[in-house]
Amino acid sequence: MENSYVLYHDQIIKNGSIPVDPEDRGYLFGDGIYEVVFVYDKKPFAFHEHFARFEQSAEKLELAMPYDLPTFKKLTEELISKNNIVNGMVYIQMTRGVAPRNHLYERNMQSVVTGFAKSVSLDSIVASQSSGIATYLTEDIRWLRCDIKSLNLLGNVMAKRKAADFDCQEAIQHRDGTVTEGSSSNVFIVKNGTLKTHPSTNLILNGITRQIVIKIAQENDIAVIEEAFSVDELLKADEVFITSTTMEVTPVTNLVGSENQTYKIGPVTTKLQDYFKKQIKKNTSVVN
Repeated sequence: MENSYVLYHDQIIKNGSIPVDPEDRGYLFGDGIYEVVFVYDKKPFAFHEHFARFEQSAEKLELAMPYDLPTFKKLTEELISKNNIVNGMVYIQMTRGVAPRNHLYERNMQSVVTGFAKSVSLDSIVASQSSGIATYLTEDIRWLRCDIKSLNLLGNVMAKRKAADFDCQEAIQHRDGTVTEGSSSNVFIVKNGTLKTHPSTNLILNGITRQIVIKIAQENDIAVIEEAFSVDELLKADEVFITSTTMEVTPVTNLVGSENQTYKIGPVTTKLQDYFKKQIKKNTSVVN
């Protein structure tokens, strides 16, 4: 049965039996962090990179890490195995913990860890990569610590909802004309064969797929500039694509909203898709 076992603290238990305390700070304030790890052929991809970021997010929010990375990896693998996930994703969440409701938090509280796993069809990912997606251009209204993978996602989900209302699969956000990132992805443009993407600052989440794509581009002599770019540059780009854990490298073929543009799926994007697939095969053919 799909998602029949879930993670609670350091135990894999039957779904439906997790108690939710109404004074959990994650429930009250969104006071917590999360990671999503994709599973290919029963193996978690880029696990260490994801949970290194998990640790960084915890440190920035002064959240106590209850387990070391080997323990998180063991629990993640158990969750995959118990739910019989071949291809899919694992979601791991950690809140600051339970305490009487107060904006002021105490340090070194006992964190609450939960998680689940579910199967995902790779067919939908392949279809989007082959045909491209439509995106909606919108103002970035989120808080200024987007570098933390926190539970505070209301700005992101509002942008995603707006994009869907215009029959788009993703939103591309900008602050005063400077493109930041998607609602659940990072954004790249290609101009004259060179990649450009927003630098890793507090205005974006430094996506794991983003990091891998930058690395494999450089290894294959594709120039990469980590520099803020404008909406005007977005409109004049030769190619546009997004990256994320669940969408890998997906080309953008349409932009609607305050501005409108169409794009072709170009040679740089298709090369990076191929390189990324090879990276997946390389990293999941051995035990991480």
